[in-house]
Amino acid sequence: MEFTPGTILEGTVRSITGFGAFINLPEGRTGLVHISEVAASYVTDIRQHLTEGQSVRVKILNADDRGRLSLSIKQTAPAQPAPRETAQERPARRSPRPQSFQPVRTEPESFEEKLKQFMADSNSKISGVRQYEHRTRSRKR
Repeated sequence: MEFTPGTILEGTVRSITGFGAFINLPEGRTGLVHISEVAASYVTDIRQHLTEGQSVRVKILNADDRGRLSLSIKQTAPAQPAPRETAQERPARRSPRPQSFQPVRTEPESFEEKLKQFMADSNSKISGVRQYEHRTRSRKR
């Protein structure tokens, strides 16, 4: 039997580790299913999906030069849409921060009005910086 990438075989779970499961294949061969290739959803505990001695269908992903086989269980299953999160499972999404009230400005019509507006904006920014300036002075070395 040929063990080429893309071949789907039947195997038996030989042992389970924290990073995956070793699968006994025909002709006495063994391959590894990495934990990321067990199921379409995120797997935290592989023992929730597999048990030793369980019969599984696997797809050969890769065969390296030393004869080790990388296997996948999730790629043998028919494509299904990803499960939707329920409101209890999904992390709380925060709403964007409320913007501080900004009065609606009308465009100044003349140069003098534009200059007056610029000076008012500049002074308010400078006073805001000066308000916190005493905190930064004490930190300087």
